[in-house]
Amino acid sequence: MENSENSILRIFASSTDKIGQDLLYEYLVVLAKDKGIAGTTVLRGIMGFGSSSKISTSRFWELTDKLPVIIEMIDETESLERFYEFIQSDLQKVNKGILVTLQPLEIKLLKKGVQQNK
Repeated sequence: MENSENSILRIFASSTDKIGQDLLYEYLVVLAKDKGIAGTTVLRGIMGFGSSSKISTSRFWELTDKLPVIIEMIDETESLERFYEFIQSDLQKVNKGILVTLQPLEIKLLKKGVQQNK
């Protein structure tokens, strides 16, 4: 597999960020699937902060839903660039801070599983 052609797009946000009425991470996962992105995963952090926010944590005695999330997408660099261009204006509309990175990725194994009907 040609490693230099693949990248990982990471979007650092909050679990409570929204696009319209939709949670940002749900909106982006569904949109990525619709646009044919190879794979997307949302990771929820147990603790974190951004340059303009306070520290958020998931300690069991705190009643907060606001936790850091990272939306990771892996695909060919060109596909991720096109996808980012498509979502850039939506991300600009989010009231809270967001960080987006794109890094080259070396894929060591890509083993496809059996597709399930869902």
